Amino acid sequence: MLRASPDRLCEIYDLAMLDLDGVVYVGGRAVPGAPDHLESARKLGMRLAFVTNNASRTPETVAAHLVDLGIAAEPGDVVTSAQAAARLVARRIPARSRVVALGAEGLVAALQSEGLVVVGVEDEAQALVSGYGPDLRWSDLMRAAVRVRDGLWWVASNTDLSIPTAYGTAPGHGVLVDMLARFSGVTPEVAGKPARPLLDETVRRVGGTRPLMIGDRLDTDIEGARIAEVDSLLVLTGVTGLTELVAARVAERPTFIACDLRGLLEPHPSVTESGGATRCGGWSVSTSGGTLEVEGYGDAGDWWRAVAVASWRHLDEHGDVVDVTGLETPADAPAR
Repeated sequence: MLRASPDRLCEIYDLAMLDLDGVVYVGGRAVPGAPDHLESARKLGMRLAFVTNNASRTPETVAAHLVDLGIAAEPGDVVTSAQAAARLVARRIPARSRVVALGAEGLVAALQSEGLVVVGVEDEAQALVSGYGPDLRWSDLMRAAVRVRDGLWWVASNTDLSIPTAYGTAPGHGVLVDMLARFSGVTPEVAGKPARPLLDETVRRVGGTRPLMIGDRLDTDIEGARIAEVDSLLVLTGVTGLTELVAARVAERPTFIACDLRGLLEPHPSVTESGGATRCGGWSVSTSGGTLEVEGYGDAGDWWRAVAVASWRHLDEHGDVVDVTGLETPADAPAR
């Protein structure tokens, strides 16, 4: 269940590991307030790391994008799944080993920075590393699938099934991984969230002894934090909404919840149970016949915290997800 904190999170944790799309920006625009909230956290001593499963872009490209959005960032603040995959490979095989890179510029650069020699899909190699690449050729995918089936070690940057684009949500690298795995019968080693290597690589590169993962996705950011054994903050500026939150499995439940990145700068109140109701701040939540009922007033973050805990208790006790059809969100709920 959610943890309370009488102190601001930026005072408890010394490293914020921030997912990007849905947390720091949405599409081509910064999440409202995100630049100011992050700058405030940094001034209070928190290190910021920008963590992405997207293996196609270099840290330099990502940092430049963040700067354009008004967020101070250096390439060293950015950690990608390509870097985590390259590090994983470099720890297993000798320097100057030959590696097939099935991906884009970010993957090639990450492998080369670890002292590995990037070769083509037909060349002799000790490993194959795959990542999102919009210009991959079908002939290369076929050859890679056969080589993996025949025994070439395969590392995947991530298994995300979708990726946001300017024209909407599109198939992500996970679709390619699924195709290669089905054909070859081989499951790759995975570097990106929810697997552990990316978060370990972030701590190694950026530093910090008390990291906090901040994300908007339950099945990558939050589950990845649990796998890496670090605390997490779910922000509600991305893909997770009411329907997803109330159905969260135990492995997908965050340590803290906030409406946005202001949650780094505020205490987090406790969620309590009394008389069959779950309470946080001015809100009281109960379940009746599998339906969630909410009463009260106050802070929107407290509304989400109370709703989450009440829903999870019901799910754990009864095995079914509460019905939230027609439930008013904080924007529509009464405030004092």
